[in-house]
Amino acid sequence: MRLSELKDNEQGVIVKVRGYGAFRKRITEMGFVRGKKVTVVKNAPLKDPVEYNIMGYEISLRRSEAALIEVEPVDDHHFVDYNPNRGILDEEGVKLGERKHGKKIHVALVGNPNCGKTTLFNVASGSSEHVGNYSGVTVGAKKAKCKCNNYKIDLVDLPGTYSLTAYSQEERYVRNYITNETPDIVVNVVDASNLERNLYLTTQLIDMDIKVVIALNMYDELQHKGARFDYEKLGKMLGIPIIPTVGSRGKGIEELFCKLVDVYEDRDPVVRHIHINYGDIVEKSIKNLRSVIEKDDYLTNKVSPRFLALKLLESDAEAISFVSESLLAEKVLFVAKKEADVIEKAYTESAETFITDSKYGFIAGALKETYRESHIQRRKTTEYIDSFLTHRVLGIPLFFLFMFITFYCTFYFGEYPMSWIEKGVEFLGNVVSDSMTDGPLKDLIVDGIIGGVGGVIVFMPNILILFLFISFMEDTGYMARAAFITDKVMHKIGLHGKSFIPLIMGFGCNVPAIMATRTLENRNDRLLTILINPFMSCSARIPVYILIIGAFFKGNAALVLFSIYGIGILLAVIFARIFKKVIFKSKEAPFVMELPPYRMPVAKVIVRHMWCKAYQYLKKMGGTILVASVIIWALGYFPRNVEKEDIAINQASVIENTVFEKTDIKENLTVADKDILPESKLKEIQQENSYIGRIGKFISPVMEPLGFDWKMSVSVLTGVVAKEVIVSTMGVLYQAEEGEFDLQARLKSSGVFNSLSAFVFMLFILIYFPCIAVLITVSKEAGWKWALFLAGYTTFLAWFMGFLVYNIGGLFV
Repeated sequence: MRLSELKDNEQGVIVKVRGYGAFRKRITEMGFVRGKKVTVVKNAPLKDPVEYNIMGYEISLRRSEAALIEVEPVDDHHFVDYNPNRGILDEEGVKLGERKHGKKIHVALVGNPNCGKTTLFNVASGSSEHVGNYSGVTVGAKKAKCKCNNYKIDLVDLPGTYSLTAYSQEERYVRNYITNETPDIVVNVVDASNLERNLYLTTQLIDMDIKVVIALNMYDELQHKGARFDYEKLGKMLGIPIIPTVGSRGKGIEELFCKLVDVYEDRDPVVRHIHINYGDIVEKSIKNLRSVIEKDDYLTNKVSPRFLALKLLESDAEAISFVSESLLAEKVLFVAKKEADVIEKAYTESAETFITDSKYGFIAGALKETYRESHIQRRKTTEYIDSFLTHRVLGIPLFFLFMFITFYCTFYFGEYPMSWIEKGVEFLGNVVSDSMTDGPLKDLIVDGIIGGVGGVIVFMPNILILFLFISFMEDTGYMARAAFITDKVMHKIGLHGKSFIPLIMGFGCNVPAIMATRTLENRNDRLLTILINPFMSCSARIPVYILIIGAFFKGNAALVLFSIYGIGILLAVIFARIFKKVIFKSKEAPFVMELPPYRMPVAKVIVRHMWCKAYQYLKKMGGTILVASVIIWALGYFPRNVEKEDIAINQASVIENTVFEKTDIKENLTVADKDILPESKLKEIQQENSYIGRIGKFISPVMEPLGFDWKMSVSVLTGVVAKEVIVSTMGVLYQAEEGEFDLQARLKSSGVFNSLSAFVFMLFILIYFPCIAVLITVSKEAGWKWALFLAGYTTFLAWFMGFLVYNIGGLFV
């Protein structure tokens, strides 16, 4: 029978894995090999994908993929040792490193997703890289420096990967880094609570003949389960020192670094050469292939001949490409094909499958001698929580409820600290204004710098609250569940289930979200996800939304904010369907995703992440936005026309007398009254004749059909640099003197903004040209052609959508 035929809570034993290519490679590496027991945990709310438990992991597969795996009921299966442990082939002597002068050690961290690698990196180095309880958080090498016993350690955190096969971009990156950068020591971070699957990567590192130290992370979870593990014995078997650690609490880090120094200085007796014994036939094939490889120094200078031989037998694309550069390429590839055929004929399955099975056989045998599972069976917290969050009826409504709560709290809880910051900015502006004489310098500082930057910095609490919720969902492991419950919908609209996580990350910032698409193995899926990612409203747009909503939709703030985000998601769905049918016509990639156990987020980690985002925001204030604010002020201040200014003052003096008949106290004037005072009229005429006024009037004919005046048009234009700049631009152009609330009052009294044009303005900001940083990231990830295409189609769509909504809505509003 097929795995897809099993019902909830039923078990089966894998007898055969069908399928070819990427699916077969990934599925076997994740533990779906002959003889392994697999349990159906549950179906997704829409009946697809299905969650399975194997080797203590929760893995989700689509039904069509599960149908490629043959199983037998546990009761009918006669257990056979499909993957015998043939032990190791030991080599004499310890593994000596290349002698180097100095005390500088290059260390690379390698491990499965969710093994706590980046947490360990943060604690060891004092860095603040984000940690998420799902795969693909680390999408590039993160570097830091630290010290241990007078040794300087260059620590590199590599992306999480299940193996070193050239399957996904992370795997290629990790393998190429180890091969090309040749770190002195590789720290293999292993999740102690799931040893069997994690040690598969360890076997590949053993094949590479490099110095390895295992960090047995989350050791407290293994102890909590009541299991017994003789890690020292296993370390001696593998020739690899093993150090227990609890990365989230900093336990074992000092011991780990001391061990790195000992291994670097060749003082650790455990370190030695071993090879996994794959049996006589495979070992003979490896020997025959190595004898040809070792004739070319080009092939042996960077990579272990045994590792290269194994990869060639597995028909690894990267290995074949590497060998193709050799003068002996034709002979090496001929021998590799010949020996792979010998193995396939002997075992009636591909060399790749047999080698993978043998690795798991070796792991099983090693753990049988060193690991004892607890007899106490506990109902997992993860299973209990999942019974609600991934429930077939409750799962999707709960997801939307969480998102609504996020937006509600972002708006309402951020309002109080926002008013405090605004009062501080206002106080600072008044102090500077009172202490300086009138002139361009005073105007620059008060209007350009304090007004421009201060008008944006007040929104920092809202952004921090948004990141608090996103970080919580990521760190607990809920994001992976969200991908699980929405995969069928994503599949229907042409997206891969894994695309969900980069899209959700886009609510924080589109730049790391676009980089996170590297977790998608298929290039077309990556490009499709990149092209629709800007529809996810990043945190930079929040200041604009809150400004407009606070002025025109305060009674329904959360609902309007939720609708803007919802429109972005809807547009992403529509254009995913269009692009999938028109541009990206390709075969579907398999949906194989780990569902990690729920973990309680560490408060220190979340606070560190929030501080990191606050620091980046403040840095942006002092960089991009400060420069943009000064430029906008200068464009609005120059050129000066003294003759027109005098005429404006004379014309307004008559109106001033009329205004003051209403009240003797200037401070009690309404915004509308203030706008007709001489200084306001003067500023208005100055702006209209300034450089920025000329630019605005030049582009305003294009924007007028959307209900935009020249000031709104200029604000949109400056938002190309960074979306936060829109608020500071509007503050300057609409002459807001007392912060955000004054700006809201001036927008309401402008005579241009109403509820319809305000909504169209937010819609345009949602859709149009992404910021420069996003375009640069897209160009790096996909190329300049796709970056230009993204900029062009989003800007046209923004104008078209704005035109439709404004003109159709005008019939009713």
